[in-house]
Amino acid sequence: MSTTKRCYYETLEVERSADDSTLKSAFRKLAMKWHPDRNPGDNTAEVRFKEINEAYEVLKDGDKRAAYDRYGHAAFEQGGFGGGGGPGFGAGFATSFSDIFEDLFGMAGQRGRGTGRERGADLRYNMEISLEDAFKGKTAQIEIPVSVTCESCSGSGAKAGTKPKTCSTCGGAGRVRQAQGFFTLERTCPSCQGRGQTIEDPCPSCTGSGRVTKERSLSVNIPQGVEDGTRIRLAGEGEAGVRGGPPGDLYIFLSVASHAIFQRDGADLHCRVPISMVTAALGGEFEVPTIDRGKSKVKVPSGTQTGRRFRIAGKGMPVLRSRQVGDMYVQVAVETPQNLTKKQQELLAEFEKTIVRCNPNPRRWVSSRK
Repeated sequence: MSTTKRCYYETLEVERSADDSTLKSAFRKLAMKWHPDRNPGDNTAEVRFKEINEAYEVLKDGDKRAAYDRYGHAAFEQGGFGGGGGPGFGAGFATSFSDIFEDLFGMAGQRGRGTGRERGADLRYNMEISLEDAFKGKTAQIEIPVSVTCESCSGSGAKAGTKPKTCSTCGGAGRVRQAQGFFTLERTCPSCQGRGQTIEDPCPSCTGSGRVTKERSLSVNIPQGVEDGTRIRLAGEGEAGVRGGPPGDLYIFLSVASHAIFQRDGADLHCRVPISMVTAALGGEFEVPTIDRGKSKVKVPSGTQTGRRFRIAGKGMPVLRSRQVGDMYVQVAVETPQNLTKKQQELLAEFEKTIVRCNPNPRRWVSSRK
């Protein structure tokens, strides 16, 4: 192996058994570290960067790597493998450099010709609705301040009768190139900020932005079954784009207000209803309100205790974008009478003497203590 060049595996700081993924990861890491743009004026960094690219160009190619493993650097000397001059920095280098270009500068997909048109920003609107609204759905009207296309200049940003001009610095590309050493960098044009156009005589109504702020009235359709946190997207109802660009979107974020009677659990509703001691003891029925503004009867058997739940099928919330409907669960709470008359107290005291063996909980509590 030639003594004038460093081992390619050592250059990339990997083992000879390294797979393609390991090679690529090592290359990216070292290339970002030694890139001349990150080490301005450092000749050592430039040389190191060249060595890293040369090593990767050989080892990433299966045939070249096999030749290198067998013959070392001699495989590429004196018109050897693939022609003279070794791996070099021609088309192969361009391929390697493009692998890390996005990592270094985040410029992928930004090399097209500038148009000056930019998409408008997305907007968020928070809306609180009642549980009844979530149950049946509704159409709501909202007023929002939003940037809209300037009518005076039709969104161009230029004063009426004039037009934006092609940027003289970048020629309308929106980007400029700058040579640094042996490679060229492409950056956003400082004169037009990447738009490719400049406005010499801006529109007085929008000061050149192509947009003005106005109050807009919008109709929002809220479907049945929406839950707290549901997001509704209104496409194209966000801010207008810059200089005629496409508008953004408006996102309505819904919050469902707490209810005086019902607690929601997905598609099911829960409520707690007080019943009299007599109804609980003897059995009977009572009415409960439902979310659809109706009423349902609940039958309770004799001996009903506090906390017992009764299910009313199909009286819960609709499931969003579905024909399914949840259930309603009624939990009873047995009320203790208050403000009894003397006669009532006497009757209860007399009654107490006859029901010692009828109370379920004391028997269980006593037995558990034995």
